[in-house]
Amino acid sequence: MTEYGQDEMLELLWTLREEGKSTHSELLRSTAEAAPERLLDEIRSAGLVETSGEEIRLTRSGEERARGIIRRHRLAEVLLQNLFDLDNVQIESSACQFEHILSEPVVESVCTFLGHPPSCPHGRPIPKGECCDRIRTEIRPLVMRLTEASLGSVVRIVFITPKSKKRLEKLSALGIVPGSRIRLLQRTPSYVLQIDQTTVAVDRDITDEIYVKPI
Repeated sequence: MTEYGQDEMLELLWTLREEGKSTHSELLRSTAEAAPERLLDEIRSAGLVETSGEEIRLTRSGEERARGIIRRHRLAEVLLQNLFDLDNVQIESSACQFEHILSEPVVESVCTFLGHPPSCPHGRPIPKGECCDRIRTEIRPLVMRLTEASLGSVVRIVFITPKSKKRLEKLSALGIVPGSRIRLLQRTPSYVLQIDQTTVAVDRDITDEIYVKPI
């Protein structure tokens, strides 16, 4: 079996763990690999996973390898969604190819270029890299906080990271949702936003949670 197949199995195990389904039977039910039992034996023999009855756990080395795969895949999804007009099937297929060819320096550059997104288009968290912890920005992000947008410019909302469900519902009611176009009209004393023909004033802590890209 190829390293590609092992990576696919580790990626699936990570995803199943996020869903609370890290079991042998769920793995076999969810995988599209032709010989999952053999792949499982391979990654177990390589010390990447350990099993206890039905439960399957990533070891430290397995965790590190799976984390890198997941990070590359989900960053690729964000990149493809923001740069190209692709449907979900095309994005997923292309991201699967990207995750196997991106080197670590390229991954760090892509993450910085995108503004260190916290989640993929499906809402799943993107594991952080060293670049996410650095204060300085080496490349101007393609995606930025609404707070950093130029006054008067029109931007499109890419994703929102609200601190509470209630706040997300409030923003949605105002039309502030991913995909919407928005204009920053004023920064002080409050941030004034224009959405279609509606103008609203919000605090900075809210604009800091809204990530946008220039149009």
